[in-house]
Amino acid sequence: MLNAKVHELLNDQINKELYSAYLYLEFSNFFSAKGLNGFANWYMIQAQEERDHAMLFYTYLQNSGAKVTLDAIARPESDFKDGMEVLKAGLKHEEYVTSLINGIYAAADKAKDFRTMQFLNWFVKEQGEEETNANELISKMELFGGDPKSLYLLNQELSARVYSAPSLVL
Repeated sequence: MLNAKVHELLNDQINKELYSAYLYLEFSNFFSAKGLNGFANWYMIQAQEERDHAMLFYTYLQNSGAKVTLDAIARPESDFKDGMEVLKAGLKHEEYVTSLINGIYAAADKAKDFRTMQFLNWFVKEQGEEETNANELISKMELFGGDPKSLYLLNQELSARVYSAPSLVL
């Protein structure tokens, strides 16, 4: 049986992950409208990942015999002045999600809920990768984004990204 606070945080994380998917769909829309379909693809895949993360939390709660309560998903911000602002918003959001995962982990640790801590280990590692990817994307944009030919090549690189479902066993 899950600790009440851990249960609440895990359930809330479903909504946070679905919001992340919405946010990344909005980012994809932004880049698509600019004709940068590689960037749009990159964020479309991010959205798919976030949706799957939500489903992992959903399944974990169900497998734990805990009730899942779904909340409304807020509309993401959509007024960005340029691509760099979008990329930086993505990094800021990933840092926020990392803080959420760390908070759930701390609550599970306090409750001595080792099963949930083990479940969250994958997310802790994943968030490290997400922040690294967001930082690398910003660095590449800083290096190449101002030159049209280089931006074209970066866009082509991002268009090659393909979706790979998470391999977390519940």
